[in-house]
Amino acid sequence: MAREYLKKATLTAKSDATETKKIVREILDDIEAGGDEAALKYAAKFDQYDGEIILSEASIAAASALVPEKLKRDIQFAHANVKRFAEAQLGTVNDFEVEVVPGLVAGQKAIPVTAAGCYVPGGRYSHIASAIMTVTTAKVAGCKNIVACSPPRPDVGINPAIIYAAHVCGADKILAMGGVQGVAAMTFGLFGLPKANILVGPGNQFVAEAKRMLFGRVGIDMIAGPTDSLILADSKADPAVVAADLVGQAEHGYNSPVWLVTDSRALAEEVMTLVPELIDDLPEVNRDNATAAWRDYAEVIVCADREEMAATSDDYAPEHLTVQAEDLDWWLDRLSCYGSLFLGEETTVAFGDKASGTNHVLPTSGAASYTGGLSVHKYMKIVTWQRATKEGARPVAEATARIARLEGMEGHARTADIRLKKYFPDEVFDLTAEV
Repeated sequence: MAREYLKKATLTAKSDATETKKIVREILDDIEAGGDEAALKYAAKFDQYDGEIILSEASIAAASALVPEKLKRDIQFAHANVKRFAEAQLGTVNDFEVEVVPGLVAGQKAIPVTAAGCYVPGGRYSHIASAIMTVTTAKVAGCKNIVACSPPRPDVGINPAIIYAAHVCGADKILAMGGVQGVAAMTFGLFGLPKANILVGPGNQFVAEAKRMLFGRVGIDMIAGPTDSLILADSKADPAVVAADLVGQAEHGYNSPVWLVTDSRALAEEVMTLVPELIDDLPEVNRDNATAAWRDYAEVIVCADREEMAATSDDYAPEHLTVQAEDLDWWLDRLSCYGSLFLGEETTVAFGDKASGTNHVLPTSGAASYTGGLSVHKYMKIVTWQRATKEGARPVAEATARIARLEGMEGHARTADIRLKKYFPDEVFDLTAEV
């Protein structure tokens, strides 16, 4: 049985970004040439904000005082979970050395980048959790300079809860600037900030395009598109829970795909009935986003069995993947392409988005087929080193000289020759490239 689409997307998350690229290129070039003054010009234009750019300790304290104690406890709880998980990730990265051949030792060393720029969205939704996810992992990785950047609201500034979260999680500086200008300020080291070695965090299409254009001169976590989510559900799944989880992710934005893959037509049809009802009950902005996402981007697919369901999921390589089906261990072993996996009804994408400990900065638009999400590893350079005794260098030098000559790289070959001649002056070596 082939996949049967009870609902097929009329649009895809890929759109013509020509105009976005043009706008972003002009802004980046202008800010690189004009520095602080140019960045402030764009902040006034797009953020409509002329307040403090680098928040002082007094401003951070004042903003933190505005955050209710209950929310502070929730932020501290989420921070502790993300920190604990990140520390466990850090434990999987080890320095080591190995004797490759007698007398030649090579090794690996993990070195954190010096400066991290963490972008925290604050437009349509105030992404408090993004401050927790990006700043905490940078801190655990060992970055010496961490800048949290978030768009201020006109005449108000950054959401106080974002300020509090960034501060609690370890940001060294908090930059009140949004969009391309904020990304540029971190990259170019404006306003006295260190130049970022890596840019991380979600953002709109302009932020994503700025990161794409700057990649190479700085590292980035990933090139992100609209968030997407897929649910694998069998006949035993609860349609009400499945529908709620689909709607919960569709509210992200008008172009956020959600997909249901199931082997039960009855479940699929019930979910398709429930989703519009749940969407209609949302607040206006959320409702508008979810309505468009469900109408234009959502898909409902019926498969013959769980193997076909798993294969379909791997083809989509979703950012978020939820399994509400029996035999969860089978799914864990079988599935291979996803940003983050949520096994069983007892957990959900929103848990990972906000407070459970795994990171919510994840690959979108099928990128989960080749990469994972943000982790301490993204902030670290895995470098190598080697040293050798004269005897240890001997066989390597012989092989190097011959391979280099076979490639036509005589200069490389002679760096091996000179060592053999110096260390073993009384010996004759065959270092030709003849085959």
